Amino acid sequence: MIESFFGTLKAEYFHLATIEGIEALEEGVNDYIDYYNNGRIKLGLRGLSPVQYRLASSA
Repeated sequence: MIESFFGTLKAEYFHLATIEGIEALEEGVNDYIDYYNNGRIKLGLRGLSPVQYRLASSA
């Protein structure tokens, strides 16, 4: 599972971003992780983000 995440991170962030320093890299990775969990819509999760799906499943 983690290999899949890192592959997606590399394809969607590292190859598209211009990174100028460690601080920018850290901020970019943190922003991407937030997007990955909260903003990314997955059809397999009934069109919800992973966090929305977990909240809807537990309610």
